[in-house]
Amino acid sequence: MTQRDAEALIQEVAAYLKPEDVASVKSALEFSAVAHLGQMRQSGDPYVSHPIAVARILTPLHMDAQAIVAALLHDVVEDTEIHIEDVAKKFGKPVAEMVEGLSKLDKLQFETQQDAQAENFRKMLMAMARDVRVILIKLADRLHNMRTLAAVSPEKSLRIARETMEIYAPIANRLGLNTIFQELQDLCFMHLHPNRYAVLSKALKVARGNRREVVGKILEAIKQKLEENQINAEVKGREKHLYGIYKKMQSKSLAFSQVLDIYGFRVLVDDIPSCYLTLGALHGLYKPFPGKFKDYIAIPKANGYQSLHTALFGPFGTPIEVQIRTFEMNRIAEAGLASHWLYKTSKTPINELHKKTHQWLQSLLESLAQSGDSVEFLEHLKIDLFPDEVYVFSPHGKIFALPRGATAVDFAYNVHTDIGNRCVAVKVNFELVPLRTELNNGDRVEIITAPHAHPNPAWLSYVVTSRARSEIRHALKTMHLDESANLGERLLGQALTSLGVKPQEVSDTNWEKLLKETGAKSRQEIFADIGLGRRLNMVIARQLARLGETLGQDPYNNSGVITILGNEGMAMQFAKCCRPIPGDPIIGVIKAGQGLIVHTHDCPTLRKGRAGTEEWLDVAWDKNLNKLFDVNIKLIVANHRGVLAKVASSIAEAESNIENVHFNNEGEYTELYFTLQVANRLHLANVMRNLRRISEVVRITRVKSIPA
Repeated sequence: MTQRDAEALIQEVAAYLKPEDVASVKSALEFSAVAHLGQMRQSGDPYVSHPIAVARILTPLHMDAQAIVAALLHDVVEDTEIHIEDVAKKFGKPVAEMVEGLSKLDKLQFETQQDAQAENFRKMLMAMARDVRVILIKLADRLHNMRTLAAVSPEKSLRIARETMEIYAPIANRLGLNTIFQELQDLCFMHLHPNRYAVLSKALKVARGNRREVVGKILEAIKQKLEENQINAEVKGREKHLYGIYKKMQSKSLAFSQVLDIYGFRVLVDDIPSCYLTLGALHGLYKPFPGKFKDYIAIPKANGYQSLHTALFGPFGTPIEVQIRTFEMNRIAEAGLASHWLYKTSKTPINELHKKTHQWLQSLLESLAQSGDSVEFLEHLKIDLFPDEVYVFSPHGKIFALPRGATAVDFAYNVHTDIGNRCVAVKVNFELVPLRTELNNGDRVEIITAPHAHPNPAWLSYVVTSRARSEIRHALKTMHLDESANLGERLLGQALTSLGVKPQEVSDTNWEKLLKETGAKSRQEIFADIGLGRRLNMVIARQLARLGETLGQDPYNNSGVITILGNEGMAMQFAKCCRPIPGDPIIGVIKAGQGLIVHTHDCPTLRKGRAGTEEWLDVAWDKNLNKLFDVNIKLIVANHRGVLAKVASSIAEAESNIENVHFNNEGEYTELYFTLQVANRLHLANVMRNLRRISEVVRITRVKSIPA
């Protein structure tokens, strides 16, 4: 069998490659056979049958000799004693780079299967960004593995099928490789839901015979109508793939018979004007379903797909789906990105497709660089491969394709990172709407920005694109680091002062010595680590003082006080267990990764957790604070009509805001819990004084937390 497959491969490449390229493929075939000699697949076939099959999947796409050679050698480094240098020496650097990009990181140890999967994919993406042929070979490799998946254990086959359905099939779709995409989906369906697959597969075979006569009549009617209108066209019936039928049944709650009633036809014509003439002719033959027409020629899909889609009332009320496209569009629809190798006639749409693919890869690389964590990146990728799309317009009429469910914030980041980071409001179809508003097809979206605005962490709860998610996280991390560095600099200054050292007098030489000792890259990193609690300010201060030999006071006399300015941002938190406000006696604690957390002196949580003294800092309120702080109060009120309105009005009169309200009804009396915003203790006292004047208020107290 393997010998016949090898001969078939040589015949297939000889049909379109130059003789010297065919010789290179023969050489790679021999090299692979020797390298894998004695190795067997779990199916019992010689291992070399796998790389040959992968190469044969690529030949209908007319992949070049380097790609075919890389396909034949894609497992030699991973599974044999061959080194990547041997491949580079014999077959050239481009082939070696593709093989290296396709080799898994088996020699490294990972804590979980998910970590290994994520890191392998991360490595492959880097290679794919350098040479897109890597992913085409990988998809062919995965397709053959899926075809032979029955030979592996049930547990492993489920894991591989799930991974393929979540990552590789959507990538094939994203690159426009429709044939590979549909076969991968059907094979995954067969392994993930074997019973459903068997039932649907049997029903489809029965239905094919039953519907042959109806399909034939419709086909003849369409051909005759196009001839009458002098349109040169090729018309054929279109078989829906099994997983597509299953998804339609699921999403629309249809019975199998209802899905099979929708017959598919494809009309191929010479040029774009003929597409629209064909559409008019078919709408004259059968009445169209209202709202079921889609123009992917004027607005192509992100993967370069172009076609007109319409649904018609056929004979006896039978619904018919028709796709109308040019022959060139059909080539790209079937081969996608690989049409670059398969067809080199009309360059414009292919160049545009390559441009879109390059932009997509660049956005993935940006996400990869910013996430830092392979597992987090893999989650970004899964979100980005979400198939359904909406098309929206900028104020200048530029079209943007976004995943279904995308919000105004997703659109802002799709336009430009700076637009996303600075957005404060949005107008959709000339009306102001919330930033979380989901966009619909045809919306005109205008983003309003402000120079000093920055991303809100709440955005992460509703954005759907990986680009928006990674850019928001990156901006928040940067903000957090900047704010932590500012806090850390102040904390270090406090510690140095307590040691009798003026911070501004620490020399550059001492700083350079400290950076070498600690392994930090910059002063900013030291400051940020102190602010985030990763390093202790007194330890760093003593090191600097020792390096400068300027110890002035007792090194354990930490007499400095950190002043709370109110502008520390995410680097400082006010503990929710006691909710300190200006005027409360306070103390600070540095927690690793969280920065400085401020508590009241009498906080019960603080007393329970108090341990080492070096973690604790003396803090004090700045006299000129101009900020509102959250505080909890509890009221017991008599159950009279309108009492809540009186309380709310009284709070507003005292110039306080209500952040949250919660109540417990107990017969004649009700417990009201409020989270209010106040400037300080004096402001809170004024609010409480106002509330005591209400006759229905029986008791009022400040509380540390509100019951759930």
